[in-house]
Parts: sequence; structure tokens; C-alpha cells
Amino acid sequence: MQRSVYTEDHENFREMIRDFIAHEVVPHYDAWEAAGHAPREFYEKLGALGVFGIEVPEEYGGSGVGGFKYQAVIVEELMRAGVSFGGSGVHTGLVLPYLLEFADEEQKKRWLPDFVSGRMMTAIAMTEPGTGSDLAGIRTTATLSEDGTHYVLNGAKTFITGGVLADLMLVVCRTSPAPAEDRRRGLSILCVDTRSEGYAVGRKLEKIGLRSSDTAELSFTDVRVPVENLLGEEGNAFAYLAHNLVPERLGIAVSAVAAAAAAIDFTLAYTRDRKVFGQPVSGFQNTKFVLAECAAEVAAAQALSDRALDLIEQGDLSSADAAAAKLFCTETASRVIDKCLQLHGGYGYMLEYPIARLYTDNRVFRIYGGTSEVMKTVIAKSMGL
Repeated sequence: MQRSVYTEDHENFREMIRDFIAHEVVPHYDAWEAAGHAPREFYEKLGALGVFGIEVPEEYGGSGVGGFKYQAVIVEELMRAGVSFGGSGVHTGLVLPYLLEFADEEQKKRWLPDFVSGRMMTAIAMTEPGTGSDLAGIRTTATLSEDGTHYVLNGAKTFITGGVLADLMLVVCRTSPAPAEDRRRGLSILCVDTRSEGYAVGRKLEKIGLRSSDTAELSFTDVRVPVENLLGEEGNAFAYLAHNLVPERLGIAVSAVAAAAAAIDFTLAYTRDRKVFGQPVSGFQNTKFVLAECAAEVAAAQALSDRALDLIEQGDLSSADAAAAKLFCTETASRVIDKCLQLHGGYGYMLEYPIARLYTDNRVFRIYGGTSEVMKTVIAKSMGL
């Protein structure tokens, strides 16, 4: 189905990203997966390419062209090649919106130039052992010092993507007790220098997928954080998190659709080449029917995703819309990729085939950014249920 969501500028950008992936990522990707993260110098290459500064104003070192669609192009090209940019998706996809929206002028001047260049990598620490999607249940605390110059941070986080290599960590913590009538109040975001005394990276977690991105446990023991590193207003973090869940969930939806489309392409190539009983697997009616079903499902998910891309750039994508896009696109991708793996037979279970990587990488799409069950809850609330 013909798409109209991108301009000529987006397509020119796509060509540049596709060439970069082919030369700088694909030849090295197996080594990145074995190491559990991309090399640090790779992020500076992304910075030099301008990937981190697309939405950053020129006065802070970015290009200032803006627009979520450029990030969508990157995601589509990564999925097309069956690779990733390691943990840098959190750097631009999750952290940057917080800095652009809630950082004050001094903070922007202090952090954004190194952010754009890749000299400073960032991540965000929300999830804690035992909290999961219940962000109001966060127990990591930050107590303001008597002289009001710094906070003292204590607690632990888990499942933190980019947690091993990050230089600046946005930590969601409780700066005041939650009143009984509203558990969401009292949360704040502190930007923590990961070199701080008492800040510790625990285990680098072993995942079944997304193995080129570092995911870690973190702990904070009496970490001193200057008050100048408070992001936005104290106690308002929950509202900030809710605001930024919209682009985060759309980004996951876009990733899922791109992964499903890539799965079909990989499967078309495999079934045309693979012969069984004297003919290509693609010649069997079952193969044709399965791939036709997959193509139709992806077309529907693509239409929803593209509509959401237009809405977010217009400033009109609601929380319920984003939840619907994430729910539908991730569930669709799961079905499509599973069917495509089945058409690979035993080879689909082998990691040397890209369909196997897509299968394991895709599974988390229905979990992070809010589970499918949470998406249903958001949608139901918007219906008055």
C-alpha cells in the first residue's frame, strides 16, 4: 500500500541512514551482541552523523529540523537490516523529550551539546524491583539536605536500558511521601552523574532479545545530587512521565510494524530460495496464503501507525490513541513474525537467520512502555469504562 507520511527530506535522510547501517553496523553487529552493547565510540559516530541532534535546536548544537518522523525512519531502516543502534534509542527516543520539554536554560546549555555529539550518553531509570508498570509505587527516595544545596538519593532500579554506558541518568524518585488520596504525587526526576560516589551499576542483565543494548540493575547509596540537577518542578514527575509516554508508545508501535514488514521480506527471500519436495517453499499454497495474511495485517497496522505519526507531529496524538497504536501494532507484529518464523522451519530457530533475532527482539514490544494489558486499560478509560 502506498504511503504518504514522509516527505522528500525524510527519504533523503533514509538513504543516508541505510548507507550508514550497511557500513557501520551490519559488519560488526554479531560482535556487539556477543559483548552485550555497542562500543562507546560508535555513539560518537552517531553524534557526528547528526542522529542525536535532529530535534535539538541549533543553539545547543543540533540541527533543529524537528519532527518524530525522522526517528521513525531510523527505526524502519534498522528493522529492515535486522539490527539496532544499541542502547542509543533510549538516549534520543526517551531522554531527549524530557530534556527539551522540562530542562531549564542553564541545564540545556550544560547538557545538550555533549548529548548531541555522543560524548555524553543518557538513560532513564524508572522501573524498580516489585513496581513494574506501577510507577506510583516507586520507593527510591531523595531527601533534600538541610542547607538546600543537594539531594541524598537512596534506592534501586532494574531493567534500565543503557544503564551500563550512561554518563547521565534521569532517576525517578520520591522526594516527598505520597498522600493517601493520590499516590502519584511527590515524585521527581533527578539527573544523576553516573560517576557520583554511591552510584553503582549492578548486574548487566542477560535478555533473550535486544542483546546489543545494555540493560542493567542500578543502586544508589547516599548519592549527592546538586539541586541544579532537578528536572522540572519537584513533585511533578508523574505528570512528566505521562506526557512522554505518548511518543514512547508510538515509537514502539512504529518499531513493531517495521519489524513485521522486515519479517515478511526475510521470509519471502527464504521461501523463494528454499526447496522442499522439488519446488520452492514459496510455491506451496499454504505459504502464499500465510504471507498474504501477513501482508494484509501489516498494511492495516502500517495505516494506523502512519496516521499516528501525522497526529503526533500536529500535536494531536492522545494518550488513548498512542495506546491503541501500540496495542494493535505490537500484537499484530507478534502474530506476523511467529508465522514467518514457522515458514522458515527449523532454520527459523537458528540465530544465523535474521527471523530468529526478530522473533526474540519483538517479544518485549508487548511489555515495555506499558504492557498490552495496561494499553487496554488506557483505551477503556478513554471510552468511559
